[in-house]
Amino acid sequence: MRIGELATRAGVTAKTVRYYEDIGLMAEPDRLANGYREYGERALERLRFIRDAQASGLTLADTGDILRMKDRGESTCAHTRATLERHLHDIDAQIASLLAAKAELTALARRAEALDPADCTDPDRCQVLGVDLPVHGKV
Repeated sequence: MRIGELATRAGVTAKTVRYYEDIGLMAEPDRLANGYREYGERALERLRFIRDAQASGLTLADTGDILRMKDRGESTCAHTRATLERHLHDIDAQIASLLAAKAELTALARRAEALDPADCTDPDRCQVLGVDLPVHGKV
């Protein structure tokens, strides 16, 4: 199959396929006499794996590591599990940071509701964003 059909069947663009070839995730395909790329079913399966790995939250680097291990005939289960656990830890840290930011914004919103806009006379400072409140990530 040609690149357009491959891309369509995998749910990506032809530009994406070429990019994956450029960065080594996909092997350079055979070329027909007219220079067109010619792909087989194995390329389609690899491309679908790359797409699904990205949809699962893995980076292209993570995906490349797994594919290189597979290409060498190595088992990838333990590596993939460790990679997923690392990503879960990162997400938990992001959630904690977002919850802290939400709490701070909620406190600022409540403060804003209690203040009288007529009292805001300092041209260089907003009374809502007072210095007595901690800034996210700082004391």
